[in-house]
Amino acid sequence: MEKVEVKDAKGKLGVLVVGVGGAVASTFIAGTLSVRKGVGKPIGSVTQLATIRLGKRNANHFPKIKEVVPLAELDDLVFGGWDLFEDNIYEAAKHAEVLKQEDLNLVKDELEAIRPMPAVFDRNYVKRLQGTHVKPEASRRRLTEQLQEDIRRFKAENGCERLVVMWAASTEVYISQSAEHESLEAFEQALDENRTDLISPSMCYAYAAISEGAPFIMGAPNLCVDMPAIGELAERENIPICGKDYKTGQTLIKTVLAPMLKTRMLGLDGWFSTNILGNRDGEVLDDPGSFRTKEVSKLSVIDTILQPEIYPELYGNIYHKVRINYYPPRKDNKEGWDNIDLVGWLGYPMQLKVDFLCRDSILAAPLCLDLVLFSDLALRCGFSGIQSWLSFYFKSPVHAPGSVPEHDLFIQHTILKNTLRQIIGEPTLDYLD
Repeated sequence: MEKVEVKDAKGKLGVLVVGVGGAVASTFIAGTLSVRKGVGKPIGSVTQLATIRLGKRNANHFPKIKEVVPLAELDDLVFGGWDLFEDNIYEAAKHAEVLKQEDLNLVKDELEAIRPMPAVFDRNYVKRLQGTHVKPEASRRRLTEQLQEDIRRFKAENGCERLVVMWAASTEVYISQSAEHESLEAFEQALDENRTDLISPSMCYAYAAISEGAPFIMGAPNLCVDMPAIGELAERENIPICGKDYKTGQTLIKTVLAPMLKTRMLGLDGWFSTNILGNRDGEVLDDPGSFRTKEVSKLSVIDTILQPEIYPELYGNIYHKVRINYYPPRKDNKEGWDNIDLVGWLGYPMQLKVDFLCRDSILAAPLCLDLVLFSDLALRCGFSGIQSWLSFYFKSPVHAPGSVPEHDLFIQHTILKNTLRQIIGEPTLDYLD
């Protein structure tokens, strides 16, 4: 296998986060700073802890990924971003109540030095929040230009060689893809015509990032990187994009259990999922418009894995229901319940019940770190457009038009590692040895 030409990861890598003061982003940043200071462990991070098998099985060669793949060093990361509220990241992290005070105090000075830039905000897209640290009202084109100016200024002031822009902000309301989203020309015309009903804030961020040479990571399920116009822009500018919707709790469980049912040819009658969540994400998803966006993302997983059109006798009549309930006392400590009605030999019914008491931002933070490092790697490899090899990290993976997204966690994991093998010139594994 010919080795990919990878540019050196020299110099500072700027990490600009949309929603930088939110629970996910502040946990990601505080945790990364703790790890590089030697006072925290990067548990959950593939780039920092996972190994990769190289060569035949009898070679018994399992180096850590970060030892053989040319990733950026944690010491080279510089953090910034935009938020609806002006608190520095230390204050924001205290407000989020994910990490303990004593853990935040270990990196307090660094967190206090990170202050968000005013955000692009339109309450029509996130109805449950009222931003107080936002850019003055302007046309969509002008707001996008202001974001481009922010990116250039941050890069210059911090001496960054490269940038990655990541969306860790709230889920926007559901909108359907329209003709204005289907080509870059039509999208730019809508941008110039200030079509606020079609151009969301997240689309402004994506357009600004890609046009400034920064990979864009979409961590929410709203329409953005999955529309042809943004894909066309990414291909034109030779910039990687990936998304959408970080795969953390309940959907992570689904991408493990659904393949188990399918590989054993067990039937499925119904899958009921409900969550309680009390952080800002839960408050936003209490709005029906934002919940609809999340619901579409969550519902897509089972059908794609189980292929009911191929196995109608097993999966042709599944009742799949998803609920998210805002419950403030839980804060970031989400609880997801799943009731699974499955069918076995001769049609006899069985049940499987899962109660996952997880911590939403604790699960999301290592994903953010991995996606930043892998997106930067993709940029230095000269990869452009949709990075389907990063589907491992997303609930609703963006995929090339006409292709079927892969949701099976273990197949996604194999694709991820085989791509890394290709990058370093090692043979991919088919596990037949």
